[in-house]
Amino acid sequence: MNSENDHHDHHKMMIEDFKKRFYISLIVTIPILILSPMIQEWVNISVDFTGSKYILFALATFIYFYGGWPFLTGFIDEIKIKKPGMMTLIAMAISVAYLYSSATVFGLEGNDFFWELATLVDIMLLGHWIEMKSVLSASKALDKLAELMPDEAHLFKDGDVVDVDVKELNSGDKILIKPGEKIPADGTIVKGSSYINESMLTGESKPVEKNKGDELIGGSVNGEGSLEVKVENLGEDSYLSKVINMVKQAQESKSKTQNLADRAAFWLTIIALTLGFATLIVWLFLGRSFTFAIARMATVMVITCPHALGLATPLVVATSTALSAKNGLLIRNRTAFENSRKIDTIVFDKTGTLTLGEFGVNFIEIFNENYDEQRVIQLASALENNSEHPIATGIIRKAKEMDIEPLDMNDFQAMKGKGVKGKIENKDVMVVSPGYLKNNDISLPSDLPDHDISTNVFLLVNDELIAAIGLADKIREESYEAIESLKEQGIKCWMLTGDNEKTAAQVSKELNLDGYFAEVLPDEKQDKIKELQEDKKYVAMTGDGVNDAPALAQADVGIAIGSGTDVAAETADIILVNSNPQDVVSLIKFGKATYKKMIQNLIWATGYNVIAIPLAAGVLYSVGIVISPAVGAILMSLSTVIVAINAKLLKVN
Repeated sequence: MNSENDHHDHHKMMIEDFKKRFYISLIVTIPILILSPMIQEWVNISVDFTGSKYILFALATFIYFYGGWPFLTGFIDEIKIKKPGMMTLIAMAISVAYLYSSATVFGLEGNDFFWELATLVDIMLLGHWIEMKSVLSASKALDKLAELMPDEAHLFKDGDVVDVDVKELNSGDKILIKPGEKIPADGTIVKGSSYINESMLTGESKPVEKNKGDELIGGSVNGEGSLEVKVENLGEDSYLSKVINMVKQAQESKSKTQNLADRAAFWLTIIALTLGFATLIVWLFLGRSFTFAIARMATVMVITCPHALGLATPLVVATSTALSAKNGLLIRNRTAFENSRKIDTIVFDKTGTLTLGEFGVNFIEIFNENYDEQRVIQLASALENNSEHPIATGIIRKAKEMDIEPLDMNDFQAMKGKGVKGKIENKDVMVVSPGYLKNNDISLPSDLPDHDISTNVFLLVNDELIAAIGLADKIREESYEAIESLKEQGIKCWMLTGDNEKTAAQVSKELNLDGYFAEVLPDEKQDKIKELQEDKKYVAMTGDGVNDAPALAQADVGIAIGSGTDVAAETADIILVNSNPQDVVSLIKFGKATYKKMIQNLIWATGYNVIAIPLAAGVLYSVGIVISPAVGAILMSLSTVIVAINAKLLKVN
């Protein structure tokens, strides 16, 4: 976990470093501009004194090495991996400007480019600072996963129960799990029974009943029963550790497309080098002096790196990040956001993403005409108010939705594995399981929904069957519209769930999905995403839980539902703050709009080179037309202003 923290801290230090270098370089740029002859000529002032050019040289030297240091070292890194990009282009431009300008200070004929060197370094530092600030820090998913495990465990030792650090547990130890606690290690129940909430880990929406001999997963949450558990797997062997390793491997292997500015910079580097040296050679071949030829070469190479290129994508990123945040989209990975336009297949987790992730009442079937839904829920909730069972939570939630006044209840009794009972208005009222009806020869209605899809309980009053109440995870209203909109765009919609086959089939049919994968564990979820990718699909994964983390990391674009776990959010590239699947549609549209703006900005940032470079090289010198550094600077400034305005025109719709 330390490496993840180190990476996060390193990222913050880099942001601070760029910020500090930008402000210091900006301050030093002011005297450089004042002392530069070309700037003095533009504003019609004269600042000249003995040694002024050497002071100018000293200040420019400071900016070149201090402000330009990240780009010079970045250039070395890019050359080492044989992938020249933005750093190479910036380093080349500031180096040519600095070396040529230094030569003019010490005798070479020509005008210096010190002012251009300084402003170029300032703008590139600003661009990188904006970009790093607007993209959220690197993933801390592995830390969040580790936090799922409790720090302490209740260990049986010499006949007593003592609290120990989880790290002190050994395989074979016996521990006590109290009601409502997280389970500290993988193990097997040796005594007791309870309902265990494993939804974050396995995706199973219903809490699972566990009895003696059943296995428990570390990190899941115990219900209302006390359990004695024999510890089985610890450390690297535990289920959660395996999930952590899968996430780590997926994050390391996940390919990141080289961003647009780097691709543009790569080609500009090739063009600048080719045209720069070609200019030098051609003028020397034509018999011009070395001083003239080197001046033309330097002008070409400095103009080729427009200031606007350094701001072209960071300004769009900063604008889109701010706009998207206002519209419920948090962008953590800029490259994935840019690539959201390529999505042709979206895989949704079921529990908590397409569905609410809550156990709720999905039907009430009444068998006695003297009762209505209001009365059935009123009686059932009066009993369930005394229970912490997941079914009780669903019924109580329904009572609150229906604004039902609670009734007084006496003689409450929990019947283990069978239900609850008590006295309400002098009547014996019970909420019981199908097993209780069977054991007491009460005929079970045959036309109720499948038990695998909904969990059914029954209301009895004075031993008479009054109603059946079905509970299940409910589909979000927004899911219907989201799937329909995506399919209209030709995007395939799949579902990936740890839930059972029948539940998955029902949800898939109701939402008209293109397909689904059911009863899938986290490692298998990752494999399913890989299968789709191997089939040349550009896959987005949308999920909310720990069980989705490996798949979110593996997908080309990982999208987390905001109401889900921190683990899912930290593993994803983009977070939907409002937990609305409809926002996936907005994300794709916004991704396309942002990419379009980036392309426009890169065209504006580099387009003037089509005219400026040939003129700077002197192709029309024979007819008296040659671009001066001053004209090149004006064109460069104009492109920067256009890029800034165009970025601000980005809209979500």
